[in-house]
Amino acid sequence: MSMKSWNKIAVLPVALAAFFALPIASLAQDQEGPAKDVDQTVAKPRKSTDEPDQAPIPSKLSKKAQPDIPGNVPSFKSDVNIVNVDVAVLDNKGNFIPSIPRANFRILEDNVPQQIKSFTKGQAPMTVCLLVEFSNKFQWYGSSTWYQTLTAAYGFVQTLKADDYVALIAYDMKEEILSDFTSDKRQTYEAMQRLRIPGFSEANLYDALADTEERMSKIEGRKAIVLLSSGIDTFSKLTFDKARKAIQEGGVPIYAISLMQALRIMRESRMGPIQQMDFLQADNQMRTFAKETGGQSFFPRFYGEFPNIFGTISDSLRNQYSIGYEPANKAHDGKFRKIKVELVNPATNEPLRVTDEKGKPVKYQIVAKAGYTAPREVE
Repeated sequence: MSMKSWNKIAVLPVALAAFFALPIASLAQDQEGPAKDVDQTVAKPRKSTDEPDQAPIPSKLSKKAQPDIPGNVPSFKSDVNIVNVDVAVLDNKGNFIPSIPRANFRILEDNVPQQIKSFTKGQAPMTVCLLVEFSNKFQWYGSSTWYQTLTAAYGFVQTLKADDYVALIAYDMKEEILSDFTSDKRQTYEAMQRLRIPGFSEANLYDALADTEERMSKIEGRKAIVLLSSGIDTFSKLTFDKARKAIQEGGVPIYAISLMQALRIMRESRMGPIQQMDFLQADNQMRTFAKETGGQSFFPRFYGEFPNIFGTISDSLRNQYSIGYEPANKAHDGKFRKIKVELVNPATNEPLRVTDEKGKPVKYQIVAKAGYTAPREVE
């Protein structure tokens, strides 16, 4: 199954290009400030001076075994005893909170505290797979569904920097790689021109997401899947539980952006109870996929919300604390182990109090993957 190609590249509406021409930096500001002491961190606006030593070189999306590729943050491998966890600490506005000392982080594996072996922070290039639902399942929405999908995909690519890599995959009955990893935006834009007229009415989310997780798990460095989807699955071979297990094992953060929220609200009075339940379940699935992989989920109702969402994703991925620890549990049993990251005052062992530059308390959330699958001994 493949979608038709066009000989000429269609030009996106001028209004769309102008809309996303706004600098994303004006929509999401980084914050930083020196910590007053180990039990109090102050967040202030600043520009990060931490730069990566080298950009990650992405592997292809092929399922064939790839050689290990150097990057800023190595992933967990079955032949080593170090687990690496990328952690973002965000305030109640979704901005990254910098300058939190190493001593304030605590990691628990299956509720057992672990000894931190490595701790780094700063900015890094992104390696992102843009996974897009491209189905005509919801024909009663008209062309707006296509327009929102293309608008969101185009807008996200606009936020990428020169040293970022992105791949584009579309799915209906099965996924199709439209463009492999590249830092050349022109190649991605050309691939997006194939997102015109959906050919099938199925949306196999579980299969596409699990398959993409498997492909992405072979890539080193800071990586993520940005999912543009209704969240509804119609025809997958995998069940929700099996897909959930697959993404847990893959460990690639998923940033899920739900489509058609506004259109669903407009037609809510004309939906039957089964259809309403389907969409509620779809939203819960998107939240689950994002939360358990250390990503985030978004449910925009208006086009104007997309730039802020893209800024939040970029801020979360580029600005992270990378923590490595050696598991106290040495068993190679192939079991899933839960990870929990906390901020504490080491002197009192109480939750860390974070304040702004005026000394007011700041509510924060910790974004990290929910766990990993331990290696299994090969007999």
